[in-house]
Amino acid sequence: MRRLIAQLARFGAVGAVGFVVDTAVFNLLRATVLAPDEVHSGPFWAKVVSTIVAIFVNWMGNRYWTFREQRRATATREGIEFVVVSLGGMVIALATLGVSHYAMGLTSVVSDNIANIVGLVLGTIFRFWLYKVWVYHPERTAAPVQEPVRTEVAP
Repeated sequence: MRRLIAQLARFGAVGAVGFVVDTAVFNLLRATVLAPDEVHSGPFWAKVVSTIVAIFVNWMGNRYWTFREQRRATATREGIEFVVVSLGGMVIALATLGVSHYAMGLTSVVSDNIANIVGLVLGTIFRFWLYKVWVYHPERTAAPVQEPVRTEVAP
């Protein structure tokens, strides 16, 4: 239990950095090149870009700190699985923003940020669960044990 709590704390710290990156990039884009007054779907695209940047930051933190004991020697498959799970989290965050901004008509900066936070929290729960049971599961990341080769000598 102590190990899980420590892992959750590391995941939370990495997530906090990812949250700051996501929120900063989202608001920077929403206030400039993807402002809703200039680009109708600006908040949506700002969220897509901010999430992609945060996914990279989170993968590095989780690979080299949170799940360092379970990471694979080769990063390619792990990275692909991490991105797939992270994109699932992004869909949750985008759905939350979409419902708030487009379906409910709550289009202020404050409303978009509240929807962003709610989406990030829901997406974080989803991602931690799948990182734990799929991407960094100990049975999937452990190095395969090689059986000794037996050679029989003819009598």
